[in-house]
Amino acid sequence: MQIKDVLLAPGNGAFFYDDQAAIRSGAIQDGFIYAGEPITPGFDFIRLPASSLSIGLVLADDRVVWGDMMGVQYSGAGGRDSLFEPNQVFDLTSRIVAPRLLNVDASHFRDSCTKVFELVEHKRLPLSIEYGVSQALLRAAAHLHGSTMTEVICAEFDLPLPTSKIPIYCQSGDAREINVDKMILKGVDVLPHGLINSRQKFGVGGQTFMEFVKWVAMRTHEIGRQGYHPVLHFDVYGWIGQEIGLQPQSIADFICKVADTVPGFTLNIESPADFGSTQAQIDNYAQVVSILNDRDSSARIVVDERCNTLEDIRLFAEARAAHLVQIKTPDVGSLADTARAVLLCKENRVGAYVGGSCTETDLSAKASVHISIATQADMMLAKPGMGVDEAFSIVGNEQNRLLAMLNRRAQAENVG
Repeated sequence: MQIKDVLLAPGNGAFFYDDQAAIRSGAIQDGFIYAGEPITPGFDFIRLPASSLSIGLVLADDRVVWGDMMGVQYSGAGGRDSLFEPNQVFDLTSRIVAPRLLNVDASHFRDSCTKVFELVEHKRLPLSIEYGVSQALLRAAAHLHGSTMTEVICAEFDLPLPTSKIPIYCQSGDAREINVDKMILKGVDVLPHGLINSRQKFGVGGQTFMEFVKWVAMRTHEIGRQGYHPVLHFDVYGWIGQEIGLQPQSIADFICKVADTVPGFTLNIESPADFGSTQAQIDNYAQVVSILNDRDSSARIVVDERCNTLEDIRLFAEARAAHLVQIKTPDVGSLADTARAVLLCKENRVGAYVGGSCTETDLSAKASVHISIATQADMMLAKPGMGVDEAFSIVGNEQNRLLAMLNRRAQAENVG
């Protein structure tokens, strides 16, 4: 077999794991930490340094290909897997996953994922394991075929080789103003996220949030290059529902009001409310989407919480319960499922955004680029970390290098 050994190495994520329930309940920031007691199970503190676990597959020619396992920033929230626990993941990977890896044909990516990620006692493995191991398997298949990861995905999903760039979306973290300026100066396609995750940042009746939206739009005109016109994308972490109420009509009215303050811009509103369950989220989001469509609004609803796995994404897409689905890669699990999720959204004429988390690593970010390009997603997240510069360069440069390689190969085939 092509895989002859499995290596495991502890690592760091690029940001921190945060207890979203504690922050929503009013935890106060003290410098970079949050003061107070955690609420979500598994958290010893409200903010914890993100950890990861790398898996290396030693191939028959002694080449080692790697993938990284980790959780997302708000682990344990919105129906997600619990906080990433490296020792538990190490044990499961050593006992269950490693023996399976030694018995697959690593040149077939999708088939390898299916075999390695078989249920254990009728349950899926932690999705962080699926995510990291699938990265390594995708790199193994690319190495064995002498191709890029993108070409592996295109071949196995019967997709044409891509020639187009995918819009890149950056998130600001708490350094909102400075990072917005960085994004504008670098000509980012979609910005700025804004991290509107507390009542203080949202404001009474959403006034603080609306002022920030207007400032971002104004700033693009003040310091952006001529003709620069990004999509404005804000993650409000359910605060419209928290502050305005959970009636779809009220939520839609508020979103239209925000959109009217930035005429001419496409406005993405991510996670406007949390209705407590996947089905409630689908039912209510579908109503908000319908109202916005009937009004011909420039605002679009982006779903994140309660839409985690491939099956969740299928339900939202088929119900048209979002204009744009964040395919949050560590929550989806296998990269094969991320590819399926993008294609599923396209089939249902719903936007596909290959996202993820600031807690990821350079390796997981680069693998996500290949899935995004191969499936021609509508946009992808600049990751990892909360700094604009590093994430934008990692994702953007990987995209540009990849397209340069694919274009060269296409030219060579045409000459031949």
